[in-house]
Amino acid sequence: MVKIRDPTSKFIKIRCPKCKNEQITFGKTATKVACLVCGKTLAEPTGGKSRIKARILEVLE
Repeated sequence: MVKIRDPTSKFIKIRCPKCKNEQITFGKTATKVACLVCGKTLAEPTGGKSRIKARILEVLE
């Protein structure tokens, strides 16, 4: 019997420091995440967990 591992990554809710827009993104992004309102870069990929350049409000399960 093969045991399936639990995922190690989660979705996170972040707030843009420039326009205060809140949006949800993945914790391990593969591309840059830009704010949907002002276009500021909020997260950058690093090959693993993302480098977050915004305030993390909540980690979603």
